[in-house]
Amino acid sequence: MTCENYDPCFPDQPVVDRYLAIWAIQPSFRDKPAFIWTQDAPSGLTWTSITYSELDNAAEAMASQLLCTLNRGDSLLLLCSPGLRLVKLLFSCQRAGIVAVPVIPPDPSAFSPACRGPAHHHLLRVVSQVKPNAVVADRHYIAAVTGSVSSSDDRLGHLLQKLRWLSVEHLDDECPRAAASSLSPSPYLGCGPGDTYLVQYTSGTTGIPKPVLVTAGAAAHNVRAARKAYDLQPSSVVVSWLPQYHDCGLMFLLLTVVAGATCVLASPSAFLHRPRLWLELVTEFHATCTPVPAFALPLVVQRGGINHGKLPLKLGSLRNLILINEPVYKSYVDEFVKEFAAAGIDPSSVAPSYGLAENCTFVSTAWPSDEGCRSRYPNMPSYNRLLPSARLGSLSSSASEGADIDIVVVDEETCEPVDDGVEGEIWVSSASNASGYLGHPSLTREVFHGRLRGETGRCFVRTGDQGVIGGEERYLYVTGRDSDVIRTHDERNQCVHAHYIESAAYSSSSKQLRGGCVVAFDAEQLVVMAELQKKKEEERGVDVYREICEKIREGVRKEEGGRVGWVALVERGSIPKTTSGKPRRWLAKQKLLEGSLRPVYEARFVAGRHEASARDGGEGGVRQGNVASLMPYRRRIRRLFLLSFL
Repeated sequence: MTCENYDPCFPDQPVVDRYLAIWAIQPSFRDKPAFIWTQDAPSGLTWTSITYSELDNAAEAMASQLLCTLNRGDSLLLLCSPGLRLVKLLFSCQRAGIVAVPVIPPDPSAFSPACRGPAHHHLLRVVSQVKPNAVVADRHYIAAVTGSVSSSDDRLGHLLQKLRWLSVEHLDDECPRAAASSLSPSPYLGCGPGDTYLVQYTSGTTGIPKPVLVTAGAAAHNVRAARKAYDLQPSSVVVSWLPQYHDCGLMFLLLTVVAGATCVLASPSAFLHRPRLWLELVTEFHATCTPVPAFALPLVVQRGGINHGKLPLKLGSLRNLILINEPVYKSYVDEFVKEFAAAGIDPSSVAPSYGLAENCTFVSTAWPSDEGCRSRYPNMPSYNRLLPSARLGSLSSSASEGADIDIVVVDEETCEPVDDGVEGEIWVSSASNASGYLGHPSLTREVFHGRLRGETGRCFVRTGDQGVIGGEERYLYVTGRDSDVIRTHDERNQCVHAHYIESAAYSSSSKQLRGGCVVAFDAEQLVVMAELQKKKEEERGVDVYREICEKIREGVRKEEGGRVGWVALVERGSIPKTTSGKPRRWLAKQKLLEGSLRPVYEARFVAGRHEASARDGGEGGVRQGNVASLMPYRRRIRRLFLLSFL
């Protein structure tokens, strides 16, 4: 039974906040935990929870508090720490009809001139583009930022000083008083289906993050489609450590409420500090569903395997292991399932999925919710080592008729659907499509108003992702981003997706390199940049680095036929990433070519020769080599790179 059945006065497609109000008055739900916030400590797990009735009351009270300062339709920048207060704020904004702009709060030190980095620049971008009416943050964070910007002479400091700052603790503390003052239910004045309720920034994987306008109706449609696809029920228990500010992490907050389920939350930093925590939470709370980036699988195998912790893992409760961050390599899943088979992991729970901010988040999954289907993993077919992210159904069947989200693979030049087996751009049409990019009308027309040749009706979002459809069931394989296609620079000079080069490079020296921290790009030659594992000093040195570079070159040649011309080995944390862990190849390329990212060791291969240089200051204490021969080349590449933007 869905929420729509409870009150005939509700519209057929209510916004997510209205589901919350329904569950809160049902006897079997009002005292049920909606969200549980966990923290990892040396003494063990601790957690706090909030029930459906408590969350509904908090949303109502916080909304009242916000409307004492703001007006309906105003925008509110959320710079709060992850946790239950942020969850309350996200629902209270929709209840108040206020546009939420959640952003991961940068370290207050980022506001000092010496520490300005990506987080500082992103916040400046957000404040400049959105022009929020106010900002809400933790009390101690407000004090730290206020102290930093008061003596700052940069643009961000001036913009932040003009904003009205609200303390989330004050809003939360006033909740009981505000709730007590409300003697009778007030008319619903929150977001309607057509109202913008969220500005969600893209991840920045392929370019500068862009502000996506999401309506309350589109978000509700999106989570309803996801609920149906994953067959989530009130009995479902979700475990998520994804960032609560955007994309999948935020979507699962809404999805939890629409399904009437319970969601166990942890911070991304807690997972990165101890990856096994994720599986311990699944064990402790008997989770049935968990969304994770695909890179989490090899990471937890390496650092949190079956024998790495004291708590015995029990993973048999999982029905949905949702894998995001395409592409999804079959080898990652095979390795994970093998490692945790003794913990009871059910291989058929693996659910490779696809999504993007421009469609709110969720687009599709290859995991079939019907129990009678035999096409689940490990029986899912693969294409060029990748698992599928959608199952569109055969052309002769009615599997895709009436689908909530329509997916087509299109020739970018002709705007016509390609034949199955031919790679093209993935286009998506649904009621989940966002409204566009804030302040980018021409880009909005280009991306959000794609039309198939000969059709005048439906509009499609042009995702920029490449895909191919194969097999009788017409599985969709997301093969990579169009902007990340590079040339092999060998005799064939073929085009290949960067992640294949990166996979081959990592596999060649997996014990010396960090998983998920290798990028490849084209700069008039094939370039590979890789982060080094932290090793003892005796395990580092010129000879070791030279061997790694040779292995990378040979591994790429064997696996993909590519001719690597330049290998740059860098320290841990050097490769820029998105908040969801995707490498930002374009930014890594820019930093390397402009010289702001200095490798520990770099090697060039010219006509079979290995020319190398090492830099002082690396973990291995390598002395500086002769880099003079590299500098004219680097300057030439930098000029070409900059000219490409003119």
